[in-house]
Amino acid sequence: MDIPRAAPKKRSRFIYAGIGVGALALVSWGVSRLGPAAPTVDRALVLVDSVRYGTLVREVRAPGTLVPENIRFVPAITAGRVERKLVQPGTRVEATTVLLELSNPDVQLELLEAERQLSAAQSGLVTLRTSLETQRLAQEGVVANTRTLYLEAERNARVAQELVKKNLVSESEAEGAKERAEEYRTRMALEEKGLEVLKASIEPQLQVQEGQVKSLTAIVAFQRERIASMRVVAGTDGVLQDMALEEGQYVLPGQTLARVVKPERLKAVLRVPQVQARDVVIGQKVMIDTRRDTIPGRIARIDPAVENASVAMDVALEGDLPLGARPDLSVDGTIEIERLENVLYVGRPAFGQAETTVGLFRMVKGSDYAERVTIRLGRSSVNTIQVVDGLAEGDVVILNDMSQWDRFDRVKIK
Repeated sequence: MDIPRAAPKKRSRFIYAGIGVGALALVSWGVSRLGPAAPTVDRALVLVDSVRYGTLVREVRAPGTLVPENIRFVPAITAGRVERKLVQPGTRVEATTVLLELSNPDVQLELLEAERQLSAAQSGLVTLRTSLETQRLAQEGVVANTRTLYLEAERNARVAQELVKKNLVSESEAEGAKERAEEYRTRMALEEKGLEVLKASIEPQLQVQEGQVKSLTAIVAFQRERIASMRVVAGTDGVLQDMALEEGQYVLPGQTLARVVKPERLKAVLRVPQVQARDVVIGQKVMIDTRRDTIPGRIARIDPAVENASVAMDVALEGDLPLGARPDLSVDGTIEIERLENVLYVGRPAFGQAETTVGLFRMVKGSDYAERVTIRLGRSSVNTIQVVDGLAEGDVVILNDMSQWDRFDRVKIK
């Protein structure tokens, strides 16, 4: 009969080894399917904010300065050397207050020469008027004398004609008397014509000379104004803000000598970045921060040009100015662009721009972990931004720059 035999031990070892290798491969495959371990982020370095629902006030913040609404620049009318400075910057002045005195000998010599020419022109006008009047009177005398001779010759001619009828004079003598009367009549007409021409030329000649006198009078007045302008006055009531001149310094015509302002009437000039200036319009509310006080105002003017990547905007201040407000004071302005009602919004992330889609880490409720989520942002303000999609009210997100953990979808906050 047959006797049963036991299975070789070598075969069972191979079976066990195969099972072990399979289990090891299965474990390795499972481990490979796991993501990298969540890194740890220091909680003290994390800035978080909660998603809120309500009214989002869009604002634009820009630096600026307070400047006077009315600035009067005092220019030099004529060149000269500064002899005396009578007022120092910061002093309240009136329109007639003398700020400084200049000197220029050449201007004084020009005035003397203009006055000499004016005196000569005035003397010439008197001489011309006298001469023309004398000529007129002389011509009128000639006309009167010629008329007398004509009338006398005409009477003699009539008498001669009567005597011819009585045969007391010859026909030849009568004709001679008539010819003399005709001669004197022609001479009288010529002299009267000459008198008319003389009278007609008197006024134009006088006007030419009077025009010369008027021109020289204006020149003298101008030279006197130049002399007077060397006593430089403020020209308006206010405060002398600047006068960067020293005694002995030489100034040129048109050079600014001083600046007078009215400190009680100020405006703010903000420099808004050009990318944000497109949302600003005239009339929008502005809050001016002087570091100690705040002043309400409204946009009054927008510069049409861009300078140094910013747009200058004038802000008309409303209400009374605080005591610390003064020209050239550095301020910050916050412009209210619009109000978005019933929207989700959160603090502005470090790298979040308006109308973009970004990835943020959202805190997992009830744990110390934060997971990456993709959200769509809408319109932005200074410190907040609208959430269009990807978050719900009450969600807590990390606003810091988390780019160093971009390859992780989950981090641990410790």
